[in-house]
Amino acid sequence: MNAPAHIKKSDKKPSPAERLMVMADTDMQAVNAIIKERMQSPVGMIPDLAEHLVEAGGKRLRPLLTIACGHLCGGVTGSHHKLSAAVEFIHSATLLHDDVIDESDLRRGKKVANRIWGNSASILVGDFLFARAFNLMVETGSLEALDILSTASSIIAEGEVHQLAALRDIHVTEQTYLEIVGAKTAALFAAACEVAPVISERSVADRQALKAYGQNLGLAFQLVDDALDYGGLEAALGKSVGDDFREGKMTLPVIRALEKADKDERAFWHRVIVEHTQNDTDLEQAVSRLRKSGALQATLDMARIYADKAVSALDRFEDSEWKSTLEDLSDFVVSRVS
Repeated sequence: MNAPAHIKKSDKKPSPAERLMVMADTDMQAVNAIIKERMQSPVGMIPDLAEHLVEAGGKRLRPLLTIACGHLCGGVTGSHHKLSAAVEFIHSATLLHDDVIDESDLRRGKKVANRIWGNSASILVGDFLFARAFNLMVETGSLEALDILSTASSIIAEGEVHQLAALRDIHVTEQTYLEIVGAKTAALFAAACEVAPVISERSVADRQALKAYGQNLGLAFQLVDDALDYGGLEAALGKSVGDDFREGKMTLPVIRALEKADKDERAFWHRVIVEHTQNDTDLEQAVSRLRKSGALQATLDMARIYADKAVSALDRFEDSEWKSTLEDLSDFVVSRVS
């Protein structure tokens, strides 16, 4: 596995996530080495399938958060590296399972693993990665870290089941939606941040602050993703737009649109979500309705609220490059919607 590359010289200002990758480059090389080592198995399909997913790209945001929070708390050790790898394994395992459930075709521009190796293999390799994550947790010798990440794993699973139960249910409330995304997305962000001060033996207050940072960052991240699934605020629809719509997921943009829907608009959403009867022009219609109702802007406004809460959670920490980059990251999560 290649280590994260340094940012190439260009006129474009690097994003906070890219800055974190550079700042944590040495640490992430160690994390990537652990990932590479621990996904090996004499059963050839396991490393082949795991590497297909792990090598697909992404900024390794969740393990980066563990490393960054470790530095914020005074420094990073080998245990931080192991927990960062565990966080990435948990995330990768959930992606493998999600792609089976969602019947996805692409992940980060590459064909999803279950389209190549089949659903059964993807589910079982996901289970293997979960097991590897727990191996790494145990090796740190921290029961608190084990408790945090194992609890997060169960919460993520509950969130995914909750989302499945809410599929195509037009009566899903905003509160239920926030419970779902808080579990399936924000819980791992929170855990990735919280384990760092635990390993660094910092105070309970530091631990709670970084947990709050991760939780709020994760909520903002998912809210923006749900807006981006309908093209964000741009006029043109991107290639990856519409997955949630086609699957009949009740995300906040749709929930907010329904709050202002008249009889005809409600009939449209009932047909495309509940009845799941969609034609070639429905996605474009859905995007138009969401923009016209202000539902996309409302979703982004809520994301901004959570991003600001994430920044506030860092107030107790001394000023440093790590702190300022984590603050900037929170802003970037929202501002990536043009």
